[in-house]
Amino acid sequence: MSRIRSDATFLDAEGVTIHYSVWERVQPRGVVQLAHGLGEHRLRYEQLAQALVAAGYSVWADDHRGHGATGLAQYGGDHRRLGRLGPGGHRATVEAVRAFGELARAANPGLPFVLLGHSWGSLIAQLLLNMQPAAYDAVVLSGSALRTLRDMNSGDLNKRHRTLGDPNYEWLSRDAAVIAAAAADPLMFTASAIKLFGVLDAMRLLGLPARELAAQRDVPVLLQVGSDDPFGGERSVAKLAAAYTTRSGFTDVTAIVYPGARHEIYNETNRQEVIADLIGWLDGRIPQEPDAPGS
Repeated sequence: MSRIRSDATFLDAEGVTIHYSVWERVQPRGVVQLAHGLGEHRLRYEQLAQALVAAGYSVWADDHRGHGATGLAQYGGDHRRLGRLGPGGHRATVEAVRAFGELARAANPGLPFVLLGHSWGSLIAQLLLNMQPAAYDAVVLSGSALRTLRDMNSGDLNKRHRTLGDPNYEWLSRDAAVIAAAAADPLMFTASAIKLFGVLDAMRLLGLPARELAAQRDVPVLLQVGSDDPFGGERSVAKLAAAYTTRSGFTDVTAIVYPGARHEIYNETNRQEVIADLIGWLDGRIPQEPDAPGS
């Protein structure tokens, strides 16, 4: 079962036009807000969105400031300026992702709401979870890390995967087609957060899960990571899971490590297994609602 994507825009608090997409399920059991990573864009998640729709979820995904259609609109179509966040910097970027979630919630009143962040999007999701745990029925963090200088790799993420002549995307996946598509995508770019955002805004990414978040809401958290992910990897995600348990007090924290997988687990050679684990985890925490006829 596939759903045709609908595209729209909204203005954030600083007047930046945020472009987003909705894959809508008739009478969904829940809504998933998807936050993409650094140097990419929302349309790379078409396959994941369609799988979630088939499983009974509507999916909302935006292009963050400086990225994808949002970034092109900010800078008059100049691909060379992609990555620059614009007025308000990273704080305004996080606020725009939060506001987008409010927009999705308002369009789906009463439905369970899930925040799913990948890589940089997972760091934004961690910040939002610290800010407003009561807003989420579940949180999924893919390719994430504990937000410390020791536990996030800020260097050359492709260093141990690079082969002669490769365009620096081998760290994303073992799937050669994914690497080639990333290299050919005009909306993809490579850069470090420090170079793109500046030191001050890059430092805003640092921090730990807040203490006693469960007192506001005991949010289920799923962490999915490849064992060969150079950004944070298995050890960093284990620390993050422990922090959500011991610091935040969450009682339902699950970490799944995929042997040999690299950073983009939803684009990996074992993507069907990874997506099935995601849907199975969600189904165990989001109540089933009967679909309308023909949905």
